[in-house]
Amino acid sequence: MRRYGKNPDEDDIRVRPNSRGTRPRTSIRPKHEDAAEGMVLTVDRGRLTVLVEDREVTAMKARELGRKSAVVGDRVAVVGDLSGVKDTLARIVRVESRSSVLRRTADDTDPYERVVVANADQLAIVTALADPEPRPRMIDRCLVAAYDAGLTPLLVLTKSDLAPAEPLLETYGALDLPYVVTNREDFLTGGVDQIRERLAGHVTALVGHSGVGKTTLVNALVERQRTTGVVNAVTGRGRHTTTSALALPLPGDSGWVIDTPGVRSFGLAHIDPSRVVQAFPDLLPGTEECPRGCSHDEPDCALDAWVAAGHAEPARLDSLRRLLATRERREGD
Repeated sequence: MRRYGKNPDEDDIRVRPNSRGTRPRTSIRPKHEDAAEGMVLTVDRGRLTVLVEDREVTAMKARELGRKSAVVGDRVAVVGDLSGVKDTLARIVRVESRSSVLRRTADDTDPYERVVVANADQLAIVTALADPEPRPRMIDRCLVAAYDAGLTPLLVLTKSDLAPAEPLLETYGALDLPYVVTNREDFLTGGVDQIRERLAGHVTALVGHSGVGKTTLVNALVERQRTTGVVNAVTGRGRHTTTSALALPLPGDSGWVIDTPGVRSFGLAHIDPSRVVQAFPDLLPGTEECPRGCSHDEPDCALDAWVAAGHAEPARLDSLRRLLATRERREGD
């Protein structure tokens, strides 16, 4: 057997099997201390657009990163041609630690997690009040994902000129969610100041199913235009306007919005229900007396006694249980 050096360490040296004359590969990665810092704006078929200072640079993931991937919102280290000139290519050599990760699965039986956005601190759940009709179960699922990722949820209700917002807001009253109500005239006249106030100083990911006006909202908020299209409100078929996530700066360096593709489902197979309770600080102490593995919706759950003793409102417990139950039913149920 060929040896490399006096005492090769299997953690430092790897040899490609069945290859003659191949030099050993080291697992010790270069530090690239002179790499530039950047933020991933979008990903398209293995090519990433990275904002480096004031330039948009096209880059690919360096081989040394292995299976580690970079997603929109990631802070990365980049080397190579950073001019941003057309047909130039840089390399992403390091993905920095993430402050948050928003994930979803294709459905509740799919074990494969898809990272939607990294390093956001707010999740804007965009929902039309009509055309298409609101989908409360979809909202519930997005709320669960936000709480699990440590993001602050924000309800953005569109098309209030077609239907009132009050019935839907009453459904979430116990959660004390921040919200904004808009209509089509707001988008046409640029009257979206109330939304800008909610987004200022934040990195906000926008989620919602197709046809709710998410991309139209983004176009009203930023100076860069995304293509809008028509989607059948009943079947969901048609030209879905956003095919890849894209991070866009708000005017005046006041924050970022990350437009994500419209989704028909938001799977939660990856989420541990116990983490959802963290978003209910008034209920969390009451779980200390719960039996191990409590689903918080069973006869021995200590939360019933906690609420009965006046430590929290019954509506809050109902909301928690409704959110936890979203993992057991689909959005359209």
